[in-house]
Amino acid sequence: MSSPQVPAGQGQGTREPWPDSCESCHSGHSSGPRTPGTLVRVTERSALAPTSAPEPTAPEPTASEPTFPEPAASEPTGSDPLVTDPLVPAPAAGVGGAVPARRPRVHYAWVVAGVALLVLLGSAGFRSAPSLMMDALHNEFGWSLGTISSATSVNLTLYGLTAPFAAALMDRFGVRLVVVCALLTISVGSGLTMLMREPWQLVLCWGVLVGLGSGSMAGAFATTITGRWFQARQGLVTGVLTAAGAAGNLVFLPVGAWLVEQHGWRSAVVVVSLAASAVAVPVLLLMRERPADLGLLPYGATEAPPAPAADSRALARSLRVLRDAARTRAFWLLAGSFAICGATTAGLVGTHFIPAAHDHGMPVTTAASLLALIGVFDVAGTVFSGWLTDRVDSRVLLTVYYGLRGLSLLLLPQLLSGSLQPPVLAFVVFYGLDWVATVPPTVALCRRHFGEDASIVFGWVLAGHQIGAAVVAGLAGLARDALGNYDLTWYGAGALCAVAVGLCLALRTGRTDRPGGDGAPAKAVGAGAVGAEV
Repeated sequence: MSSPQVPAGQGQGTREPWPDSCESCHSGHSSGPRTPGTLVRVTERSALAPTSAPEPTAPEPTASEPTFPEPAASEPTGSDPLVTDPLVPAPAAGVGGAVPARRPRVHYAWVVAGVALLVLLGSAGFRSAPSLMMDALHNEFGWSLGTISSATSVNLTLYGLTAPFAAALMDRFGVRLVVVCALLTISVGSGLTMLMREPWQLVLCWGVLVGLGSGSMAGAFATTITGRWFQARQGLVTGVLTAAGAAGNLVFLPVGAWLVEQHGWRSAVVVVSLAASAVAVPVLLLMRERPADLGLLPYGATEAPPAPAADSRALARSLRVLRDAARTRAFWLLAGSFAICGATTAGLVGTHFIPAAHDHGMPVTTAASLLALIGVFDVAGTVFSGWLTDRVDSRVLLTVYYGLRGLSLLLLPQLLSGSLQPPVLAFVVFYGLDWVATVPPTVALCRRHFGEDASIVFGWVLAGHQIGAAVVAGLAGLARDALGNYDLTWYGAGALCAVAVGLCLALRTGRTDRPGGDGAPAKAVGAGAVGAEV
């Protein structure tokens, strides 16, 4: 076939007859005249090619050549690589077998999850510093462990009470702004600790400022990210983000213990301050609020979620959601069991494991490494728990988790010794797998009972978690000062886990829900309705 011609000046590209397997059009068409019924494609001409050379014209269609309607200029070409979702079925091929637009290899939801993971890694490391400094502060200032623990109690309390308001503030002002402000608050609070001389200054800097900052990036942050960006894999992503806390301890605890031992406790707080400022940079650059901001659906979604209701009163909304949730039995059972979770993890083991091991003659660096090793197994256990949450009844999971945790805590006083022994390592592995494995199923139950307000409700449930942690952190310090050891606290924690098992079993009362059905949310409490009763 001879090369067809078009008049010169009518376009800047060569035209070729469209092949039988039609491809998507990736560039603008020439403005020159076309023969009706013929589909053409445009290829770029070299900038050095003469513009006066005659151009080929399209031949008249023959009876054997298929004809197709010309696409409208205003129709999308599908060239935007972000407006895709790997789990959404590809659109059916168009007339003539048109191939759909290329899809990206990575949905942007995973980028946002990666930034959230980094934030939570840092947040966990920042909170773990007081446990490293207890002996150092006691030796330098003469403060009792109960006095030092009071700062940790304030930190944990504010950490919990901030979470539900942080979720509402994220809805009102955006995730990026709230998280950046929280990180800078942590940076300022930890930096000012270097100048303290009195116990109230420790409470103000590490208790109030660091507590408020870390609370703004608590579990409600992970719940907000997973709720906005993921429809599929919610349990798995929640487990990964929750495990970030343990991974942060894994990185920071050994390094922090070495810094405290070699260069003093002030070097550790300087590292915390600088790290908090550094983490704010990727949040500013990469964090996005919702998939719709990029023209995306949530990962795994097949249709756009409803637009979020505008509510400029974050405080009022948080209190309204609490008021409505508090009318349900499910809320109190979840909050009570999660308070025991906090008491037996962050409040007791997270705060007092290092000084308790040191009481038995174990070096601080060795004890800190063991606590970090708990974090290693916590990562595996929490991710696996997230995977199980997508498949198994969350209430069954919680019952098993609390039962095994209580058993391990009852045995701990007989396992601690001055050197690293196999029984202590066995406790580290067993307890580590169970550390925060409770979070994914608890989040799933919040979604089930409280629908679109689940992130705020979980914030209030997390407040119970942190209040339980704060109470036990303070009481354990007082018990150590009064009794000279921590044995009574370990036995009491084991008994509390038995109570948590009973609360989780009570969640089954009067329910006919099928196992694994935690992803189906109940009617939203915040909409004015009372959530499903248990």
